[in-house]
Amino acid sequence: MIQNFSRAGRSTTRNIAEGFGRHSHKENIQYCRIARGSLHEILDDLNIFEDENFCKSSDLEELRKLVYQALKSVNGYISYLKKIK
Repeated sequence: MIQNFSRAGRSTTRNIAEGFGRHSHKENIQYCRIARGSLHEILDDLNIFEDENFCKSSDLEELRKLVYQALKSVNGYISYLKKIK
């Protein structure tokens, strides 16, 4: 389970970087959408951690806040890319 969590986190940043490196707004948006999906995977992992009592609920809530902040940033970046393309 922890390995999936860590892979989803790395996938998020790698997809954002790869999209940026494509130098195409359309492709960049697509890679950001994939990154957004990875963030949702992380949220699902956090729910499983809570269900299985792997962590304190208070710790998980703090992590969820960080993921929601990242989602907000990715969504904002996608909106920005759509406006400038």
